[in-house]
This record gives sequence, structure tokens and C-alpha cells, in this order.
Amino acid sequence: MELGKGQKIPLNENFLTIKFQRPDSALEIDTAAFLTQSNGKVAGDEDFVFYGNAQHNSGAATHNSDDSIDLDLSRVPRHVEKISLTATIYDADKRRQNFSMIRGAALKIFGTRGEIATFPLENFSVETAIVLGEIYRYKGAWKFNATGAGFSGGLAALCKNFGIEVSDVSSSPPPPPPPEPERPKIDTRREKSSSRREKIKIPPPPTSSPPREENPPPKKVELRKGQKVSLVKKGAVLGEIVINLNWSQPPQKTGFFSRFMNKGIDLDLACLFELKDGSLGAVQALGNHFGSLDRAP
Repeated sequence: MELGKGQKIPLNENFLTIKFQRPDSALEIDTAAFLTQSNGKVAGDEDFVFYGNAQHNSGAATHNSDDSIDLDLSRVPRHVEKISLTATIYDADKRRQNFSMIRGAALKIFGTRGEIATFPLENFSVETAIVLGEIYRYKGAWKFNATGAGFSGGLAALCKNFGIEVSDVSSSPPPPPPPEPERPKIDTRREKSSSRREKIKIPPPPTSSPPREENPPPKKVELRKGQKVSLVKKGAVLGEIVINLNWSQPPQKTGFFSRFMNKGIDLDLACLFELKDGSLGAVQALGNHFGSLDRAP
């Protein structure tokens, strides 16, 4: 089965292999899997499976040397509601590379009987990281959503989106670490004398409370219905903005009528727009109206 962007299919097998296939190119691609909770964030660094953390402690996800990812959905912990499958270009900013340089790439899903589905990946521009697809729980079963959503900022941007703080440093020796780091940070640098990836290093948590910051970061703004917020900060308009939709469903009812009342909700995010010339439209998965970052809308 060949999937279109935004298409969803049921997964009837527990044992899956996910592969990012592409023609040979000079771009160095890294794949990863984020096992997230209902809020879209990981519960901890161990829920981030990639070349530096090759196997989840539950055995539900394994990152292989060929950058494929094996999944055993029967072993996914209960707190995990979604598995986001991603691809990034290593050192993309320094090498001035992005996913527009790759043609003919595709995400392939294999089961025990062979290939289940193919999701062609195309129409990218400045992106250096992609959420290829999402495997999520729905009414007690697993489904796959062909996402194909791009990010700028590479692995660091992806990790931040899923609730992981990354310290992305160059290959030169790092400065001495502070005696009591404020927060453990993932170190994604590679060895200077080798092209092999260096494993993530997560320092142990501090034994005492970190000192209070003189200038703490701004708090997250929680908006109410009808409330507005400015997208201008310090005189400069924000760049690319990622909007994500998260929700939680009420507890399942039990009893005779539960089979009629326990209906899962599957929401899709869309954007209605009006351009300066007065033209109207929508960006949405329905009808494959996905829009573009380099031309209207």
C-alpha cells in the first residue's frame, strides 16, 4: 500500500521494522524514535531511541546499525501513547544541507510477512529534520499516521519538541562543565578522529538543588478562548512556528452500555487562511491541501 501525507492505516502486527530508504547521496541521515505520552512529550531520556541509545529498556524499540528501527508493539509501556519516527541530517547547518537535496526517499513499514506500506517523502525545502510518521494507540489498537512534517534546526529542534534538552556542541574539546549543572543535557557531539557516532552522555542529576537563576526563562503562556498573543519579540518577527494539537480522552466507562459510549476521538488540525489579496483557503490533510513553506499560502 502506498500512503499519502496524512493518511492513516491500522496496524495488525506487533512486530514491525521501519526503514528510511533513499537513493545514495552525500547526506548523512540519522533516524530515531520518540516514545511519547498523551501530552506529546517523553517521560524521560530513556524514551528517546537513536544511535546513542539503541534499545528502549522495555524492548519495545531498537535502533539498528543500518538506521532501521525494530518495534515490538506488545511491549510498549502503558504510559506511551505514540511513537514518533524521525529522520535528521547530521551537521546540516554547517554543511548547508537540507531534505530538498534528497529525491525519491520513502518510509517503508515491514511486518513478519513482508512490506506493509510505503510513504513517499517529497516536497521538502529548508527542513533538516522530519517527523516521518506516527504510530499511536486508538481504541485499544495501533494505527499509523503518515505525517511527513518538517523542522528546521535538526536533532536539537526535534528533541526540544518532544521534551528533551540537547547540548549540541562542536567536535573541539568542550569547556569544563560547571560543578552543579542546572539540568542534565544530552551531548550529541562525535569523536574528532572518527566518523562513528558518539553515544549520548547524560550526567547524573545534581545531589543538591541548583542555584536559583538570576534571569529565569519566561514562563509558558496559557491562552484562554478568545485571548490574543503577539508574535513579535524584541522588535523582530518570529520565524517558522510549529503548531501542535494535543488532547486527552475521558476515562472509559464500564458496564453494559460501554460499547455504545466508549467511542474514541480522532482529531485533525487544519488552518483557515486569508491572504492580503483577499483570497481564502485551507491547509489540511483532507483533500491533500498541505500548503508550502516557500510559496503562498
